Amino acid sequence: MKNIVKFLMIGLIVLVMAACGSDTDEGSKEEENGEDSSENEVLTIEHELGTTDVPKNPEKAVVFDFGVLDTMLKLDLQDKVVGVAQAGVIPSYIDEFSSEDYGNIGSLKEPDFEKIAELDPDVIIISGRQSDVFDQLEEIAPTIFLGVDTSDYMNSFTENVNVIGDMFDKSAEVEEALADIDETIASVSEQAEASGENALIILANDDKISAYGPNSRFGIIHDVFNVPAVDEGIEVSTHGSNVSFEYVTEQDPDLLYVIDRGAAIGEESAAKQIVENKLVERTKAYKNDNIHYLDPEFWYLSGGGLISVQEMANQIEDSLK
Repeated sequence: MKNIVKFLMIGLIVLVMAACGSDTDEGSKEEENGEDSSENEVLTIEHELGTTDVPKNPEKAVVFDFGVLDTMLKLDLQDKVVGVAQAGVIPSYIDEFSSEDYGNIGSLKEPDFEKIAELDPDVIIISGRQSDVFDQLEEIAPTIFLGVDTSDYMNSFTENVNVIGDMFDKSAEVEEALADIDETIASVSEQAEASGENALIILANDDKISAYGPNSRFGIIHDVFNVPAVDEGIEVSTHGSNVSFEYVTEQDPDLLYVIDRGAAIGEESAAKQIVENKLVERTKAYKNDNIHYLDPEFWYLSGGGLISVQEMANQIEDSLK
């Protein structure tokens, strides 16, 4: 009986050693072939348009959103981008993406599906303007929506950049950049509270203006940087609330923030001539030299990226000094 038990134990040890040897051999083969098990890892990303499985460390990304592009530039991930919407104005601070090194995937509103398929991307990253063609893009490659929710700007922005960090193993770099932004925001908020000045945000488009308030496209000024709105009742709309210069005079803001759409899309800037008219000259903002023309590349074309959000915070901080 003792001999039988001893025989069974020896047999069991042999089997275990054989199994371990097999695993070691497989691992050695993967190393010899230059394979890494992490290359096959898949991330499941929940976003506004659904749930999408994307490969970890994708080698080829098609990116529509300029904020995502500036985040990838900040994280030194530009070599992972293969396609950009070049049929339009690309912000100058990320103009390297306009080079021939990147495939032209059409415009923000009219993607070139054939070109995108030709690029054979591992992942496609979109935002609001491509929402309607999500299903068509999803047929080409895994597609994720990383647009910013302006009604919850910082949480949305933070979640988006963390997705990029997780996807490309850049979480530590993202954390550091976010810490810098949070530090600036804290400083801006403190200065805004100390000044007690209220503000009005307007978009100048040719000879027309529209106003934006809390929770709007440019509402980060009120919602995050804590600069009080002179008018809390402005209707939330993508294109703002159409207003007149009489309205600006009536509201009489301490600070007037102007975003020049014409300058953003490559046209000649005329906002200063249009805005600083006889009516606006009556406001406290004009009299105290507190009309601030915000950089439209960060505010109109881009936003929602590690570079742009930091610059947006910097500009509001400068306006409060």
